Order: sequence, then structure tokens, then C-alpha cells
Amino acid sequence: MFLKLIKQNKIKKISGKDLLVASALTLSLFSKSNVISQPIINPIINQNSRISNISFITKAVEKTGASVVTIDTQRIVRKKQFARDSRLLDPYFERFFGLQLPYEIQPEIEQSQGSGFIFGDGLVMTNAHVVNGSENLIVGLSNGEKYKAQLIGQDLLTDLAIIKLKGKGPWPKAILGDSTKIKVGDWAIAVGNPFGLENTVTLGIISNLNRNVSQLGIYDKKFELIQTDAAINPGNSGGPLLNSNGEVIGINTLIRSGPGAGLSFAIPINKAKDIASQLIKNGKVIHPMIGINLINETYFENNQTKVKVGYVVPNSPAEKSGIIINDIILKVGKKDIYNSSDVINEISNNGINKPINITLQRRDEIIRLKVKPTDINNLSKN
Repeated sequence: MFLKLIKQNKIKKISGKDLLVASALTLSLFSKSNVISQPIINPIINQNSRISNISFITKAVEKTGASVVTIDTQRIVRKKQFARDSRLLDPYFERFFGLQLPYEIQPEIEQSQGSGFIFGDGLVMTNAHVVNGSENLIVGLSNGEKYKAQLIGQDLLTDLAIIKLKGKGPWPKAILGDSTKIKVGDWAIAVGNPFGLENTVTLGIISNLNRNVSQLGIYDKKFELIQTDAAINPGNSGGPLLNSNGEVIGINTLIRSGPGAGLSFAIPINKAKDIASQLIKNGKVIHPMIGINLINETYFENNQTKVKVGYVVPNSPAEKSGIIINDIILKVGKKDIYNSSDVINEISNNGINKPINITLQRRDEIIRLKVKPTDINNLSKN
């Protein structure tokens, strides 16, 4: 009827009543009286919405959290005590008069705790200072299970240790990342398991990638650290530092106290993997050294850094080859030197008992020498 009225429009005007009737008829053609209006719900979209509400931190921890373990250690500490029948109770008198008072050796058990993570078949990576000197190691998993463990090897210089669980798997394994791909400003998630059953998690960012530990007043370690403001809580030492994808990029190791407190440090995972492979294979780590202490000197007028020799160990390969204090290192092997890290890395990659070329500047003179690195343990014997 509506089409008929339109055709008739050529002849006569459509009345308001006719138009209202036509509109009603037209709408009735495209609608059903039994349809009830309902909200449109897509179950897939709704599920995705719930997933999107889960933070990237939760997702990252879920990937690796099960591999994070508690390490309970026991050390036997023997302390001197005066014998019960001793009449002199002040050690001052013993030292002053040279008296040899009778002693009883009283053993005490010292307990401590740290964290670690499973990265292989029953193999756990942690800090050397967590397990150093321990006679008993008990490892607790996040599911509440506990296992005895034995020390495979430790390296105090890099503060890394490998222990092996005494039990049968399968074991939850951490996903190891690539520390060369991280950048300053990336997310950093520090995870630990200091009390068992639950992970403790803190969030921060990567603040620095190549922090020299000597700048922190630490001179008995040899490694460069990842600096982060993700807090490492007591007991979290040895646990993993994760990126936003849940991959391990470092091992939590140090907390800065005193000036600059609030900074935390982690060993880069690539360095840790190299150390771990040596500990598993040999039970120890070789650290090639030539016996020099290095100083980075920055010249602000041209924004250049020169690496100067600050100290030479007596009878070391460096001294025997002719290196002296205040020499500026220009090149090691084929590598141009821009900071002390370059020197350390090139000598480490060279290995021991194999000569390496070193180019120096001594005042206005360029000097080329051959130096044969040795293991750091040999330096202390000279």
C-alpha cells in the first residue's frame, strides 16, 4: 500500500493519516512481535576482558614463581668458653699476663635463610654468600615440599653458587632470558621465597646496566651488576630478577645501605650462566687476571674517558711485562678501550696462559706489550 501511495503522489497529495498508516505497515514488515530486547554478551570478549585485568606482574610471576625456592642453611659455629673451674673470667688478664686458661669449645648451630631458583634438572642457582660454610642445606618449594641439597660449587668472587636437590623431579624450571637485551628504564621484578609457600614480589625499573662494584666500595668481588630500584627484601638474596615477560635477567645479590640506600643490585643472567656451567663442569671458576687495578678518568672538556692503571700487583703478569702505574690502556687484543669493563672482559675472554696484546700510552709514548693472564688464585700466591 505504501508503494501505491508513492505512485499516487504524482497525481495527488498524501494525507497525514495515510502516511501514518503506511509507516506503521512498513515497520511491521521488518519486525517480529515475539522478539524481546536483550543486552548483547559475547562470552569470548567477556573472558578477554577478565584476562586483561590481570597485571603483567602477575603474569610474569606465574611463569617463573613456582621455580623460586627457599634455602635454609645450618652452620656449626664453635666459640671458646672458659672452663667451669676457671677463676679468671676476664680475657684481658689472659692477654696481659700471657696466661693460658683452660677452654671448652662450645659448638652452636647458626641458621640462616635465602632464596634461589631451579634452572635445570634439580639444579638451583643462588648466591655464594647464602650457602657459604653451610653443612646442611634444605630447599623448600612453593608447593610446600622440602628436599635436602648438596653444594655443587661456589664462586665467592662472583657471589654465585649451584646446589643440587636430592630427589626426583619433574621440577618447575625458570625461564632464563638474555641480559644483553635489557635497557635502562625496563621493568624489573624481584622475586624471592624467604619463608616458603609464598613468593614475595617487588617492582621497579632497571636503573643502570654496568654498575662497577668497586664504585660501591666492594673490592673483593669481580662482576658488573644490574642496578634496580626494585627492593630486595631480607631473605630474597639469590632469587631471580625478572623482566616483564617473566624471564630471569639477573640474580638478586646486594642491597645498598647507608648513602644511596634503596638501590638493589643483581648479577646479569648471561654472566651467571657462564659461571654456572663452569661450576657444574669443574666445581670451580677460572678468573683470568693480569694483576692491575684500573681507574676510569673522565675529561669533561671533550667528554672522553681514559682507563688508567692505578695499582700493579707485585710479581704479577702485568708487572713482569712492564706495565706501571699511570699507564693509560688504549687497546686490549683488538678491542679499543673506553672503560675498565672493556679491559676486564677482553682479558676474561682471552683465558689464562695465552698471551694477549696490550697497547698503552705512557706520557707521550705509545707502548705495545704482550701479557699472559693467570688465574686470580695464582696472584695471591705470588
